[in-house]
Amino acid sequence: MNRKASRATISDVAKAAKTGKTSVSRYLNGEQNVLSTDLKQRIETAIAELNYRPSQMARGLKRGRTRLIGLIIADITNPYSVDVMGGIEAACRAQGFTLLMCNTNNQVDQEQHYLNLLSSYQVEGIVVNAVGMREEVLNHLQQSFLPMVLIDRKIPDFDCDVVGLDNMEAATQVTEHLIEQRFETLLFVTEPLGMVNTRLERLKGFNQVAAQYPHCHTEQAEVALHDAAKLDRVLLEFYQRNHAKRCAVLAVNGALTLQVARSLKRLELNWGKELGLLGFDELVWSELAGVGITTLKQPTWQIGYAALEQVIRRIEGDNSPPREQVWSGELIVRGSTRLEGQN
Repeated sequence: MNRKASRATISDVAKAAKTGKTSVSRYLNGEQNVLSTDLKQRIETAIAELNYRPSQMARGLKRGRTRLIGLIIADITNPYSVDVMGGIEAACRAQGFTLLMCNTNNQVDQEQHYLNLLSSYQVEGIVVNAVGMREEVLNHLQQSFLPMVLIDRKIPDFDCDVVGLDNMEAATQVTEHLIEQRFETLLFVTEPLGMVNTRLERLKGFNQVAAQYPHCHTEQAEVALHDAAKLDRVLLEFYQRNHAKRCAVLAVNGALTLQVARSLKRLELNWGKELGLLGFDELVWSELAGVGITTLKQPTWQIGYAALEQVIRRIEGDNSPPREQVWSGELIVRGSTRLEGQN
């Protein structure tokens, strides 16, 4: 039976070069000026023959640096998360860091598990797309003094750097667009609000704009992401109550926009004809679905890149007060909010 060859150690290199481990360590750490030409050649030959590769983790720990960044993300299946991670990873490469990604799958218990895991790897900083961390997790974070930046969702009563969308501006933009398109009745559909600031801020912006237009009637509904039966019922009843008017649905995020689109297909209601549809987050299929779905595109890659840059600033000693960086979104108008055939 074939056995995988064991990995060469620094002791193996020292033995093959007929020297001590201290000399090999000096060679690896760039202190070659203190070694003779003959000794440097012997060590170089031994390393090549043994295919020796030093442990970067061990070397980093010895110097007090691992150059590891931890990322705890809520849902890796969400296109928003994938795009954000792309920006974070690009910034890591540019700054010479390595990213360790942990997916909590929207499970609060997994957040504590991954926080402990990343701590054991001695990451230098952490980026968190928070789900709803409990008090004991927050206490653990506050006591660790680990440089950290939150993306998208803030944590109540937790003073920390945050990078994300300007939700009030974005909600204002999409609501005004719907009203400009002469929609008279608007349904704001969200996942359960809880304490998730993104949902609360978008709802607040939606209500503030709509309140300026007395002729515009608004409704809101909270539906769990995969509760298809409830979503079908909410959308059908909304349409039945308001089909005589120009009515539209506004979905709070990309994942929910997909579920709304599926529900409307099941109900045989066509966006861009029977009712309007607009969703936060640009999805790759948005322009291909029916007449196309109007979306509010977030600069997700840039948000991820900026979050990582802020973590590195903290790692390098920036002690300024925590700050919130917000980015503007881009409205991409398609057929779902035009309703060309209606007055």
